[in-house]
Amino acid sequence: MKNKLTKILKNRFVQLLLFGSVLFLCLPLPDPLFDHPYTTTIESEDGQLMGARIADDGQWRFPMVDSLPTKFESALLHFEDQYFYQHPGVNPISLFKALVTNVKYGSIKRGGSTLSMQVIRMARGNQPRTIFQKLFETLLALKLELYYSKKEILHHYASHAPFGGNVVGITAASWRYFNRAPEQLSWAEAAALAVLPNQPSIIFPGKNEEAFKIKRDFLLTKLHEKDLFDATTLELAMAEELPGQPHDLPQLAPHLLGQLIKEGKAGQRNQVTLDLRLQNTVTRLLEKHIQNWNANYVFNGAVLVVDLMSGETKAYVGNVDTDPIHSPSVDIIQAKRSTGSLLKPFLYAAAIDEGLITPRQLLGDYPVFFEGFAPKNFDLQYRGAVHANEALTRSLNLPFVLLLKQYGYENFHLKLRRIGMSNLNQSADHYGLSMILGGAESSLWELVNMYANVYRVYRNSFDQSISSRYEADNYFYHQYLIGQAREPLSSMQNGEEFNIASIWAMLEAMMGLHRPDDFAGWEQFRSSTPISWKTGTSFGFRDAWTIGLNGRYAVGVWVGNADGEGRPGLVGGQAAAPLMFQVFEQLTSDSFHEVPTSETQVFQICQASGQKANPNCDNTEEVTLPLMVENTEACSFHQLIHLDQTENYQVNSSCYDVDQMVHKGWFTLPPVQAWYYRQYNTDYQSPPKFFAGCDQSSKTTTLEMIYPKPNAKVFIPKELDGAYGQTIFEAAHSDTKEVIFWHLDGQYLGSTKRVHQLGLFTEPGEHQLLLLDGQGQELSLRFEVMGEE
Repeated sequence: MKNKLTKILKNRFVQLLLFGSVLFLCLPLPDPLFDHPYTTTIESEDGQLMGARIADDGQWRFPMVDSLPTKFESALLHFEDQYFYQHPGVNPISLFKALVTNVKYGSIKRGGSTLSMQVIRMARGNQPRTIFQKLFETLLALKLELYYSKKEILHHYASHAPFGGNVVGITAASWRYFNRAPEQLSWAEAAALAVLPNQPSIIFPGKNEEAFKIKRDFLLTKLHEKDLFDATTLELAMAEELPGQPHDLPQLAPHLLGQLIKEGKAGQRNQVTLDLRLQNTVTRLLEKHIQNWNANYVFNGAVLVVDLMSGETKAYVGNVDTDPIHSPSVDIIQAKRSTGSLLKPFLYAAAIDEGLITPRQLLGDYPVFFEGFAPKNFDLQYRGAVHANEALTRSLNLPFVLLLKQYGYENFHLKLRRIGMSNLNQSADHYGLSMILGGAESSLWELVNMYANVYRVYRNSFDQSISSRYEADNYFYHQYLIGQAREPLSSMQNGEEFNIASIWAMLEAMMGLHRPDDFAGWEQFRSSTPISWKTGTSFGFRDAWTIGLNGRYAVGVWVGNADGEGRPGLVGGQAAAPLMFQVFEQLTSDSFHEVPTSETQVFQICQASGQKANPNCDNTEEVTLPLMVENTEACSFHQLIHLDQTENYQVNSSCYDVDQMVHKGWFTLPPVQAWYYRQYNTDYQSPPKFFAGCDQSSKTTTLEMIYPKPNAKVFIPKELDGAYGQTIFEAAHSDTKEVIFWHLDGQYLGSTKRVHQLGLFTEPGEHQLLLLDGQGQELSLRFEVMGEE
């Protein structure tokens, strides 16, 4: 009978044990263990904190730590749970001592909770301290130890323990109370933080400091007794002051932090490629530079520095710290703004690539009028004709408008899209020819990326070691997150958008030292290393840009007002270029500047036109140019003309003995271009007049209309008295001494000499204009006047 009862009891015990085990395994651990929002942090490439954005619940709770500094871990374990690595989640001895103490005093004086139990308590939202909750937390702590390692449990505790106020976790506490990373804490600082989670609502910096110091010093003494440091260290540690009011966290890259949050990186630890020293230096330079422009009511600026080879962002200063009324929170680096002239180098390279021009070919620079579009140069001057590379360094508008018309704005729109200008989101017709003068919008981020990628294509064609080191067979958008996957530009593979020689010619032109007057002062900032750079100024003086390349880095600068207000004098050369050169002074450089010999050859070039020389060119030179120059036409400006023996008149076989003729190559521009070209080139001479009696039926045009063009529609507003106003018409003649006689609808209006401008009063409707010169050459055109309703 006794054996039978023993057997029944044993079976019941086994059943209860099995039932308890199943029940234990069914106890739910929070999943995830902690479901709290976290502070978004940004760290430099070497792991230094650069900024943080508070969590959505208003707590400074940094993301989970993956390691703990030795000092803090030792202090924490000796204060909270000395046998943490020995017990299974529950320390029976501590629980027994706590029970005896609490019964003795009739209230809770000692908790007896292990770190594992405290993790469970925090994970469950700090439930009321009841016997049932204590028992439940004890069971869950045992289960926690089955699913998590000791290190993981310790990291969870250190990351979620309260440290007073809205400070949660060791990392936030270290920065808020000591303004440094946990790894840099002293023994006194580590001990101070270790005792805070025990009673965070009673003892924390600034409150009950006497009790706080007693606890800290007690722990320091205990650590000394455990031989963790010597007596001298103990004495010095106990002499250290307690932390005071919380420090503000660093805000060294607030705009990049905001960009990371927009990209879904909120609540994460974001280690970026920024160089902390460079970021601070560039921020200081920008702040000082914008302060100098405050007198002109210019209040915002941005600087972006990118490593050309790796594509890593090294400095990202999205704005200056200014009065809130001036929108310092706007990230200018990502903001879409008018590009000004920054797209001209790409058109220059594209036109060379297509064989439309040589790098030094003469381009037209004279007044042009399109429907609703009458572009002008920044200085409001016309040079008639100017070499393409000089037009780029001077940033002249008209030569590039005419070049874009020749290249095709549809083709250029497609090319810009393919090299990374994603903000070009309207059709080509929407932008038209204004695309090259700032009619399109882009961002500093996007534009610097475009310049950097094009340079990378050029550089990687020479140095395969760089190509393999940076995987440069893929041309990509530059990045700022360490470990971020590169987003390739598939169309840039193998440089298919630009020939290497075209890029080389572009960089050569951008290195030109001849700059307009408004670039005064930039020379003093120029380093000894060659820099290819380009400026841009938007319509209305709203945006001042400059982007430069020194072989190692790309630097982009924007200066202006975030609200778009324009200011006189806000031009790229004055407002942005000096700062760019100051930034370059802080950077290492690479003087690499090789000629792509496999993509170039030596050509005989006409010095005057910049085109391949023809037999009539008198001054030529040998120049290394891209192979595509072979597809361009020979000099179209030097023509063979026939002169009499005095060389004062042109002649032909109809009026002069062929054997007596003098044959001579003559540099000749079309009339309109010649008119303006002569004002800057006093040695320019138009071809002589024809000898009296010579047949002139085959002679070239010497009379040309500047405004209006044939079949143009001219708008004339009404004056205050209700009558239609005057319109200024303008023509050009290759002979500066020639007289032009003007006729409108068969009526003689008058004559002009040298400056061929005439004010006309016309009624709305279609009209016929006839011009005659003294040699009988005539020019006729029709135009329509659109009057004001």
